[in-house]
Amino acid sequence: MSVSIPFLPHAHARPSFLPMSILRRLPLHPLTLRHHLPRRRFATLAAVRQDTSVWTPTPISSIEPAAESLFHVSIDVSESPDLASSHTLPGQYLQLRLPDVEKPSFLAIASPPSLAAASGVFEFLVKSVAGSTAELLCALKKGDVVELSQVIGNGFNVDKIDPPEDYPTVLIFATGSGISPIRSLIESGFGAYKRPDVRLYYGARNLRRMAYQDRFKDWESSGVKVVPVLSQPGDSWTGESGYVQAAFARAKQIHSPKGTGAVLCGQRQMTEVDEKGENWV
Repeated sequence: MSVSIPFLPHAHARPSFLPMSILRRLPLHPLTLRHHLPRRRFATLAAVRQDTSVWTPTPISSIEPAAESLFHVSIDVSESPDLASSHTLPGQYLQLRLPDVEKPSFLAIASPPSLAAASGVFEFLVKSVAGSTAELLCALKKGDVVELSQVIGNGFNVDKIDPPEDYPTVLIFATGSGISPIRSLIESGFGAYKRPDVRLYYGARNLRRMAYQDRFKDWESSGVKVVPVLSQPGDSWTGESGYVQAAFARAKQIHSPKGTGAVLCGQRQMTEVDEKGENWV
């Protein structure tokens, strides 16, 4: 049985949504979420229409390189308590609008909700794509003002994989800038330290394109085993290569499928199975 939540877009995306799901039980047979897609897309678009009528001007706190084509963007929401308090769950997102730019950008919130409550800051991982609103955003400076919508989405409902003793294994899959809401999940806490097997399969083209490497040690300390997977590694790379679903298939090691939860955020192919069932085995 699977439990799904709405798609989450990449930071630079137009409203073409990517999968982000919590699967309560992981079957031994190949996974497929394709039959869930139309309903989830409708639910998310409805939320966008409902929640973006209010735009709040907010200043940029900092913009710094995070990896090749990726930037850490921090936005000060300390003067907007209603906006800050609307972030309640990891996996939520919002829209960002720039002055004189018609098209807003969807941004997954990378920081945990506790950061907004304690420090009045939203943090994002933004992929700069030529010609996009995200590219313009990444060129801004501290103090420049952008507009944010209210926070959107149901986020990761971690109650679906509680209590930890019933779901001792949690598998997390992320690619590229899809690591952004996964950071929020890990740093918000979901009882990883109470589970014997929590793995993050994090895919990128190479290490230069892999953000948050400076956080891996802390994530490991919280109970999450980080498995970097490079699709185009250099000759010196000795870790996992290829795609995250293939790295998981090689590892297997699922002792109790009924006690396994999975979190996915990234390319649609991660949650689809081809006619031969070769994506998930």
